[in-house]
Amino acid sequence: MKQGIHPNVIEATVSCACGNSFKTLSVKPVLKIDVCSKCHPFFTGQQRILDTAGRVERFRKRFSLEEE
Repeated sequence: MKQGIHPNVIEATVSCACGNSFKTLSVKPVLKIDVCSKCHPFFTGQQRILDTAGRVERFRKRFSLEEE
């Protein structure tokens, strides 16, 4: 490897919106994420809709009117 071109890798704390946190390696000391393996529907088996400002309702309304 070339010297002096790679970033310094340090131990980082990852914090999820659900309250879960864990340690990993990164170039930043603190990482904040929205979804982790403890709350993601694929890993939990539970479907959860993360709705931001009514986007899901607008989507359902728009496509239910076109089917009629």
